[in-house]
Amino acid sequence: MRMLMKVEMDTEASNDLIRQGAVQGLMEEALGRIRPEAAYFTVENGCRTGYFFFDLTESSALPSISEPFFMRLGAKIHYSPVMNREELAEGLSRITTRD
Repeated sequence: MRMLMKVEMDTEASNDLIRQGAVQGLMEEALGRIRPEAAYFTVENGCRTGYFFFDLTESSALPSISEPFFMRLGAKIHYSPVMNREELAEGLSRITTRD
């Protein structure tokens, strides 16, 4: 299932990792595990925030995906199932309407 994971990083924890020169390694390790089809970075609610779109093959993978962000960045994480354009069209084609 295609998922959107939003990672809102604690400012002080992410500042510390940046000062240590470790944030790039953390991101490379995490993104290597997730293998996102897209990754975007911005600021939301005054915090560094990443959006990762990836295929979740089994729910038991969630802890290994989330924990590096929780443990090292004090992050708040939110998951949402998402669809691309083709999947939306397929889903809409399954809707039956009644007159």
